[in-house]
Amino acid sequence: QVQLVESGGGSVQAGGSLRLSCAASRWPNSNYCMGWFRLPPGKEREGVAAIITTTSLLSTYYADSVKGRFTISRDSAKNTLYLQMNSLKPEDTAMYYCAAKYGSCPGWKVFEVDAYNYWGQGTQVTVSS
Repeated sequence: QVQLVESGGGSVQAGGSLRLSCAASRWPNSNYCMGWFRLPPGKEREGVAAIITTTSLLSTYYADSVKGRFTISRDSAKNTLYLQMNSLKPEDTAMYYCAAKYGSCPGWKVFEVDAYNYWGQGTQVTVSS
């Protein structure tokens, strides 16, 4: 079992920045994918950014709505996944969740909720205009 704990959410004005962190109770030894999803008020959960790591490759994926503004990264030494969010907009307001699958992950599924078997409790991000 893996526990994921998000932190770093808060309230900012449009144009501001936040960095979300996701601390994992243990880090995978080889192939894995980890991602950030968000649940905006009144909408469905959507994938924001994801990272796939294999023994020979690291790939990142971004939703069109956040490309150029958000950056996903990880620090395996700290068992932590990050999401740097810049130029925030009111439409970025949502509960943000960290998700992980320890094992192989096809790229076409990185933004599918059922691709992941571990989820955090979420951290709220509110962007005011």
